[in-house]
Amino acid sequence: MSKKVDVLLGLQWGDEGKGKVVDVLTPRYDMVTRFQGGPNAGHTLEFNGEKYVLRSIPSGIFQGDKINIIGNGVVLDPALFKAEVEALEKTGHPLTKRLKISKKAHLILPTHRLLDQAYESAKGESKIGTTGKGIGPAYSDKISRNGLRVGDILHNFDQKYAIAIQRHKEILEQYNFSYELAALEKEWMEGIETIRKFELIDSEHVINDALKEGKKVLAEGAQGTMLDIDFGSYPFVTSSNTICAGACTGLGVAPRTIGDVYGIFKAYCTRVGSGPFPTELFDATGDEMRNKGHEFGSVTGRPRRCGWIDLVALKYAVMINGVTRLIMMKSDVMDAFETIKACVAYKIDGVETEQFPYSIEGDIEPVYIELPGWQTDMSGMRSENEFPEEFNAYLNFLEAELEVPITIVSVGPDRAQTIQR
Repeated sequence: MSKKVDVLLGLQWGDEGKGKVVDVLTPRYDMVTRFQGGPNAGHTLEFNGEKYVLRSIPSGIFQGDKINIIGNGVVLDPALFKAEVEALEKTGHPLTKRLKISKKAHLILPTHRLLDQAYESAKGESKIGTTGKGIGPAYSDKISRNGLRVGDILHNFDQKYAIAIQRHKEILEQYNFSYELAALEKEWMEGIETIRKFELIDSEHVINDALKEGKKVLAEGAQGTMLDIDFGSYPFVTSSNTICAGACTGLGVAPRTIGDVYGIFKAYCTRVGSGPFPTELFDATGDEMRNKGHEFGSVTGRPRRCGWIDLVALKYAVMINGVTRLIMMKSDVMDAFETIKACVAYKIDGVETEQFPYSIEGDIEPVYIELPGWQTDMSGMRSENEFPEEFNAYLNFLEAELEVPITIVSVGPDRAQTIQR
């Protein structure tokens, strides 16, 4: 009997802790697949006293006997992929046995990074705040049918590469953007040789054959729902579909094969870069969340903006993704607060709404309710029987609002600090 593809994705603006949960759930699965995004994603995992940051490689890579696949919906930077592979191999993880790459995944060229910088520079104060990794330009080339794919390195690659680079150079000239390409190109070509060491596959066949054989597949998303190109806070979004539907197009699986949808969220909200953020805090409370939650980007190091949990946006994300199970991260960050606030509606032009609007730019006033904090250190807890009464009340409130059970609670960054309910 065919198995389903379970999907795990973020419900906020990214950085929810997806990597840690994928690692925890991987023993239940035979295969872990990344379905979108690129090296702008930074999935941090901690266990056995070590810390790892993954950018393009699925977070199931540390569980030895599992196959990991970089799917067709991913954009891959060979230079950054090479660095990631080398860092992991130094820790004793034999990646070439565990990792396969879709031939249909698109390549981020060295000039995509330059274009990213040129476009952002030209926008001035209205810049989006990208990571500068070339993600947007690579997806733009994909959509305009000018992209290079991983499979192209096997067929007439030099000619295809030269045509693409020349096209980019002509665009950069129009922006009067000065650059040095040689060093970037050298690193990039070395990365191509690293990619050649891996098995390049028609991933849609491999994944669907695995499902027919009764194998269990976990699809891992990057970024978060509120950064989705269609349903996020456009234009301050990423360039791919971060939602559950993106797993179908990013892996080549039919909608009917989707099983459980794990939606991950923090007990509060964060955002990196530009863009609207209705519940953002600019006071000592926001600073305390940032410092206690170590809210600095795992790839960029940028400080994250922090605020109270936004249930208007979260309900919207649950609806769009068809979430069946919720996972709450960083519960321990809220340990110290006497009062916890939750945004249950927006007031726009004096009118209250619980529906996520077309745009959240402009004058939006969050409508909060207050709940008592638990003021107890939860980081050492390993069972829900240890939860403080006020924390259980917070969980019950969220489950009632979101109408989906919270099945996992995280109380710290380590693999062991994960409580299944």
